Amino acid sequence: MALSETPPRKIIPIAESPDKGPIEPPPGADEEMVSLYEAHKKIYPRSVTGIFSQWRWGMVFLTQLVFYGMPWLEWGQRQAVLFDLGARRFYIFGLVLYPQDFIYLTGILVISALSLFLFTAVAGRLWCGYACPQTVYTEIFLWLEKKTEGDRSARMRRDAGPWNADKLGRKALKHFLWLAVALWTGFTFVGYFTPIHELGREFVQMNMSSWETFWTLFYGFATYGNAGFMREQVCKHMCPYARFQSAMFDKDTLIVTYDTERGEPRGARSRKADPKALNLGACVDCSLCVQVCPTGIDIRKGLQYECIGCGACADVCDTVMEKVGYAKGLVKYSTQNAMSEHWTRSQTLRHVFRPRVLVYTAILGAVVMAMLVSLTLRTPFKVDVVRDRGSLARIAAGGRIENVYRLQIMNASESTQRFRITAEGLPGLAVVSDEDVVIVESTQARWVAVRVQAPYEAAKPGSHTIHFDIAAIDSTDKVSEKSVFIVPR
Repeated sequence: MALSETPPRKIIPIAESPDKGPIEPPPGADEEMVSLYEAHKKIYPRSVTGIFSQWRWGMVFLTQLVFYGMPWLEWGQRQAVLFDLGARRFYIFGLVLYPQDFIYLTGILVISALSLFLFTAVAGRLWCGYACPQTVYTEIFLWLEKKTEGDRSARMRRDAGPWNADKLGRKALKHFLWLAVALWTGFTFVGYFTPIHELGREFVQMNMSSWETFWTLFYGFATYGNAGFMREQVCKHMCPYARFQSAMFDKDTLIVTYDTERGEPRGARSRKADPKALNLGACVDCSLCVQVCPTGIDIRKGLQYECIGCGACADVCDTVMEKVGYAKGLVKYSTQNAMSEHWTRSQTLRHVFRPRVLVYTAILGAVVMAMLVSLTLRTPFKVDVVRDRGSLARIAAGGRIENVYRLQIMNASESTQRFRITAEGLPGLAVVSDEDVVIVESTQARWVAVRVQAPYEAAKPGSHTIHFDIAAIDSTDKVSEKSVFIVPR
């Protein structure tokens, strides 16, 4: 029998008796089929309004305004933010960075990591709930889905119903809009590495390079798949942050919390009913908190790793509490200690800013300050010194020893610079060059051949350390680079 034709395993559930012995099924009992794998069930998040929803949409507009708008900004005669990998130039407004400036990328990564630690220690998964690209694009795609197919109940009915012209038309329109947003996102992403005006002309003329086409389609496909289909699966199964976030939490971390003491026992009741008389808590068991959750969890079961801290359940619960005439805050941002100790809001906030948070803040501030100081004091040019391997040392005219070098001068400023090259380290050391003054155009790099001579009796045979001093004539900036001068035997 082929593998695909193999019947599923029959599993008989085994319970335990009070004496810990197995309980055998009664004679003639039917065997129960238990699936070892449950297929993914599509989640239909319900639309919600409230303060946290407003914050979430505010972050959607802010992040996308930056992402889509940044490549179109001009700085002088060039794109304000451009990572030109071919020319190995990285333009960030007034900064021109080279691969040698990799340390700044390291600093940005350190700042990002410390910021994540700080935000998580203060209020849990703020990044996930409000600014993560997966959350942002899922919100955009859900909004397009709502506009084309209706709200939650309409989408569920339509998906459960048969295919017809209305369903086909709405689905086609939805996927067309999704693809349009995804492809525009991929185009914008490539626009950070290729001048976007040039990229736009190439797109109109159908003359994009293979790499530009590939990355536009790849990034667009990733956006389309992740935000349109995978959605919460990325957060639950693919994102590593969901797995190690618990290591950053403690009992004073603000998280979305259900007030069990106030809400239980839950149950339905009329608006005019007295919950105390019915022995019920404030929770009316409407399940709206589950319906609005983008990951499909029930916040009433406590904190779960799938929770992204978006606050949608808090918004909808406040709406329900307002309708039935109860106090808001049954579901809210709070801490475990605040819930157990019944702290006020001021007490909760006072404990949130604890020593751990202050240490994170101090370290983050120190790293940011160090980055700013380094960028402020950064020399607007760089120099690489390469010895000529083909000619280590030779005797020049006049009996002087000559070594040949190649210097790469990289102008990291927006204006043409002039440089003068000198050398020191040995008595009588002198630079012999065809150019007294080296001119390098703005944001360009130039190789310069330099001959360095020293008297024969200046040093013993062997290698000797020397330094090249490259000074800008039009400013006080100066760079010193170490090299080796060879004296032959």
